Formats: sequence, C-alpha cells, structure tokens
Amino acid sequence: MANIKSQIKRIRQNEVRRERNRSVRSELKTRTKSALASAEAGAENAEETLRVAMRRIDKAAAKGIIHPNQAARRKSRLMRHVNALGENAEA
Repeated sequence: MANIKSQIKRIRQNEVRRERNRSVRSELKTRTKSALASAEAGAENAEETLRVAMRRIDKAAAKGIIHPNQAARRKSRLMRHVNALGENAEA
C-alpha cells in the first residue's frame, strides 16, 4: 500500500473508474447478446435492439472505455452476424 497521500487518492480513483468501466463493458456484452438473440428469433424489435447495441458501443468508444478501432470491429462483426441471420431467414 502506498504511503504518499496523492498516490492513496489515485488508487481510490482508479478503483472507482475500474468498476464503472467494468459495468459498461458488461452492458456492451449484454446488449450485443440481446441484439443477436432477437435477430435469431426474428423479433419485431430486432432493429431497435441492434440500434441500442450500436449506440452503446459508440458511447463506450467516445468515453474511452474501449478503443475506437475495437468499437468499429465490434459493430462490423455484429452487423455481419445479423445480416447473415437475415439472409438465412429469407432463404
């Protein structure tokens, strides 16, 4: 444990930020899974859940929780997966 006052404060700040980032990352995974699940099921709100998932990914990138390139990659993979599901449903 640090014994410098500023470092003790920095440790507290880092812990708070870590917990906040963890919850955002967890929400990203949840939103992505729900978007995929609704697309697979062919639900009426599939487009809405996809839009919400994309928005959360963008917000996380804007806040610096994930890297912008990672956000682009996640969105691309999600869209590719959803589009593939849509094509399979039509065929």
